[in-house]
Amino acid sequence: DMAGDGGGAEARPTVRRQLRWLLIAAVPSGLMLSTTTHLTTDIVAMPLLWVLPLGLYLLSFVIAFAAARAPAHIAIVIAPAVLLGVGGLALLSTGGAAMLIAIASLGMLFVVATALHAHLYDLRPAPRYLTLFYLVMSAGGVLGGLFAALAAPLLFDWVYEHPLLVLAAALLLPLPPLLAWEKWTHLSAGATRIMVALFVLIALFASFHLVRTWTGEFAGPALLWGGFIVAIGLLVTRWRWAYATVLALLMVGLGGWSTLHDSLSDMRVRSYFGVYTVTDDPWRHQRRLAHGTTLHGLQRTDAGHELDPTTYYGPQSGVGLALDRLEALAGPGASVGIVGLGAGTLSCYRRPGQHWTIFEIDPVMVDIARDPTKFTFLSRCAPQAPVVIGDARLQIAGQPAGRFDILVIDAFSSDAIPLHLLTREAIGIYARALKPDGLLLIHISNRFFNLEPVLDAEAKARGWAAAIRNDPAGRGDDPDMLTRSSWVALAATPQRLGQLTGPLKSADKAHEDGAWIALAGRPHFDRWTDDYASTLPILYWNHIFFGRSE
Repeated sequence: DMAGDGGGAEARPTVRRQLRWLLIAAVPSGLMLSTTTHLTTDIVAMPLLWVLPLGLYLLSFVIAFAAARAPAHIAIVIAPAVLLGVGGLALLSTGGAAMLIAIASLGMLFVVATALHAHLYDLRPAPRYLTLFYLVMSAGGVLGGLFAALAAPLLFDWVYEHPLLVLAAALLLPLPPLLAWEKWTHLSAGATRIMVALFVLIALFASFHLVRTWTGEFAGPALLWGGFIVAIGLLVTRWRWAYATVLALLMVGLGGWSTLHDSLSDMRVRSYFGVYTVTDDPWRHQRRLAHGTTLHGLQRTDAGHELDPTTYYGPQSGVGLALDRLEALAGPGASVGIVGLGAGTLSCYRRPGQHWTIFEIDPVMVDIARDPTKFTFLSRCAPQAPVVIGDARLQIAGQPAGRFDILVIDAFSSDAIPLHLLTREAIGIYARALKPDGLLLIHISNRFFNLEPVLDAEAKARGWAAAIRNDPAGRGDDPDMLTRSSWVALAATPQRLGQLTGPLKSADKAHEDGAWIALAGRPHFDRWTDDYASTLPILYWNHIFFGRSE
């Protein structure tokens, strides 16, 4: 029996009660999406991570609506403490102790979603109104999803929906008193209120010290002050306004102040494709563009070196070697297509007379690269180059056949692979846009995926020649400016590829300057198509579980 008695005489639920159901259902739904965004953007850019928040969110319904109530009641009792301890990290925008924060955030999502859904179950009406109840509950889930997925990227320049939803959870959770100190002390109601206000003031003082001593690490004073604020939060759990205020103060102290500061400095923007932050590092003479925790571009700020290629695009990278030799390979008026703009670093390989076209899906990225107060690669090296905004595959399909001498595919977003740019059909679109002797270069540097078998299978199926350049970088004069990179070059014939790569070297000589080696394929590897492409076989599982980075 869903509602104990038959409930025939119960009055129709009021609008206020229905609104409460709506909000209680909306918060876990939004929190599931905001936890996913917060983790994948700012904490750890791990593949398939989105599966875990979704699975835990769905599991919370199973426990909250089960006939056995004990697990649901345990969630309700511990949720305020869990929300305080882990929700305090909701404004954190650095990846320190990333896996620990990720696991804690997933635990918090599960406990809080279970507690809120169990609370929703306890607030259900008589059976005759259950259809209305489930309709409002479903609408709440949709509302939470719309807020986190559609409204938030337009409203905020960072994942601010996450701390807001954590605070909303604090305002909606049942708050059973953990420590009934006001009963032991026999204080009057007025004296108790004064004590609670005093506790909040002490938390404010502690938060101020936490901001001053915060270094991005949970150690020393930060651990002490953070623990102190959590203890105060547990003392005032019964007073919702005080509990939510202490939680907000903890968020501001634990990295929140610097997150807010970055927003006020006008160096961070957000779109539906991610959160981009531009930061200056005067000590290293760098300006950096980060997408979450992934470096997307870097420009030197020391005089005379502003236009030097950096990160994955150094002179010894596959793309650097190809664009440097383009005049010899394709003549003085070569036609170049670049997919993925980033900070515009590649544009400084452009030579006079060459015709460059850049394809970029995110208009916000174009604004950053074209703004000379942020990066000057594009404005100084290729100011006239058209930037075509939209999905590269669709835009290239609309180009005249046989247009490009070289096509560079560099479209990673954080550590996510744009699968639809690497399938048989996608490569077919590139082949049509390339001249018969055109070169295709694909950037496959990745911490979690080994894309060599994908491109090896594609090259073999087409009868093309392929080679890979693994640039060790990070050595010599500028270890801070260059990043190790892997670029694959493909051409219709071995002769054409050889004009770029020279004779292929053995794998043990891969790190030598200018050395290209054969692609490492896998027998019986399934070629990626629009109908079937699985990333599971190409995952570096040990990198996920043991944190080794590629």
